Amino acid sequence: MLHELNHVLDYIEDHLTDDLSLEAISEYAGIPDYHFRKIFFYLSGMTLSEYIKNRRLSEANKDLLEGEKVTNVAYKYGYQSVDGFTRAFKKWSGFLPSEVFRTGMSKSFPKLSFIITVKGGISMEFRIIEKPAFNLVGVSKRVPMQFEGINQEIVKLAESITDEQKNEMHSLQNMEPYEIVNASYDADAKFLKEEGYLTHLIGVLTTEEEVSDQLDKVPVEACTWAVFPNEGPFPTTLQQTMAKIYSQWLPISNYEVINAPTFSFTKMDKHKKDYAYSEIWIPVRKK
Repeated sequence: MLHELNHVLDYIEDHLTDDLSLEAISEYAGIPDYHFRKIFFYLSGMTLSEYIKNRRLSEANKDLLEGEKVTNVAYKYGYQSVDGFTRAFKKWSGFLPSEVFRTGMSKSFPKLSFIITVKGGISMEFRIIEKPAFNLVGVSKRVPMQFEGINQEIVKLAESITDEQKNEMHSLQNMEPYEIVNASYDADAKFLKEEGYLTHLIGVLTTEEEVSDQLDKVPVEACTWAVFPNEGPFPTTLQQTMAKIYSQWLPISNYEVINAPTFSFTKMDKHKKDYAYSEIWIPVRKK
């Protein structure tokens, strides 16, 4: 996977002045867009849109040093107005684009290159499960994409679930894991305009087809799942495990992610404050 990711960085580099889209980038990478975005974030420490913005402004800085007009540079790198480019450049560099050629001030952001360094024999516990087709059934909402911290919109979604909805979910639940899960899918691809949204569902797994109109139903085809158990302080341990899956396990494993919902569940420990057992389920196939 690292070979493919570095090829994607080359692709981005060759198209910095083009109208880049996540669809085109993920298609070139051969990785579903939402998973590619997470892999990129956990490997680089920044979002894909941040990386592209930084590279464009870095190249714009070079052009300005060579004496190109601010107007030409702004439109070259996809900005709709000189004012928009000026604000972005000032926020990124700390100085105005008009000052670059006159004063020689400069800031750069080099192209990334991905490598994996294995230290200390760190291992990850996981199991591979073949699962027949099922439905995710529950309450869903479009929420902002967020890879770190507590997503307050998901918290509001959880608080909105009624007793009637909870009772129906429990009556439908008939597949492992027999827990309330948090599932994510259908992410926006227009990431260069804004970070975008995805659909988050809180619900259960079931083979039942009859569902009332108070719940949403999402069909999931039969596939293979990589399951990552983790236990420790919550939510830190869960988030660290997610980061390791995308930054350490996937790049060197014999599996690749497929375009299906990911989900997880968490069971808080009644006897330890902010301590929990969680599992993360990632849809995969062998390379």
